[in-house]
Amino acid sequence: MQAFKFINGEQIFAYIKGEEPKEANDRLVQTLEVCSKFKEAYFVYKAKADNEWKITTNALFVRLDAFAERCQDIIHLTSTIIQFNKLGKIETGGTKGKFLTETVHGILQEFIAVVEKFLNVEYDIMDISIKRFDDDFYVFRCRIKELERRLVLVLTQGFDDSDTIQGKFKLLESFEGLLTRPIIQDELEKKHIILLELYKNDLKVVQNIFHEGKALVNIIDERSPIGNNMPPVAGAIYWTTGLRERIKEPMEKLSTLSHSIQDREEFKDI
Repeated sequence: MQAFKFINGEQIFAYIKGEEPKEANDRLVQTLEVCSKFKEAYFVYKAKADNEWKITTNALFVRLDAFAERCQDIIHLTSTIIQFNKLGKIETGGTKGKFLTETVHGILQEFIAVVEKFLNVEYDIMDISIKRFDDDFYVFRCRIKELERRLVLVLTQGFDDSDTIQGKFKLLESFEGLLTRPIIQDELEKKHIILLELYKNDLKVVQNIFHEGKALVNIIDERSPIGNNMPPVAGAIYWTTGLRERIKEPMEKLSTLSHSIQDREEFKDI
C-alpha cells in the first residue's frame, strides 16, 4: 500500500500552509493515476493467464479502492481551497461594493479557519484505517456549503446592484472558479435569464442606432454618426465596427453560460 502513497496528511498540511494547495492536488491526481495503472496492469496479465488467477477482484483491491476514494475526498478539499483562495482578490463595485467586498473577505477568513480545524485532526487524513475521517469530512463539507450559500447572497446582491450588463459580467468574472460549484451555479442560472433579457434589449438599441445612423451617413448633418474629420467610407466602417464591438463581447460571454441556458428560446432568439 505504501508504494502508492506519494503523499500523506502531514505533506498535504505543509503544502496548504505553504500556500501550495495546487501542488498537493497534482500529487493526489498522480497517485490516482498510478493506482489506476496498477489495476489495469493486473487485468492485462490476468487475461494473458487465461483467467487461471482464481482471485476475487473485489477482495484483492479493497484497500486500494478505499485509498483511491480517500484521495478523491482530499482532492475535493484541495480544489475547494484553490477556488476559495481567489476570494482574497475580489473587489466588488456598485453602491454596495465596499460592504460586499468586506463580506467576501470575511467569508474567506472563516473558510481558512474551517480548513485549519479539519487539517489539525490528531490522525493522518490519508490513513484509510481511521474511520473518524468520514464524520469529520462530512462536517467540513456541511460548513463549506453554508459558506457557499452566503457567497450566493453576496453575488445576487452585487448582481442586482449593478445597472449595466457589462458590470454584471465583470462581477461574475471576479468570482470565476467558484461559479461551477453546484450551490452557486444553481442560483446563478436564475440570473442568466436577466442577462439574456438585458442583452436582447441592448441589441434592439444597437439595431435602432444602426438604422437611424445609416440614413444619415451620406447627409451633412450634425446628427451624422461619422466624425467631421473622417472620409465617408472610413468613417462608416469605424462607426459600424464600434457598434459591432459593443455587441460582440457580451455575446461571447453569453455563449460560455450553461447549456441549459443556451437551450432556451430566449438565447436562440438572440
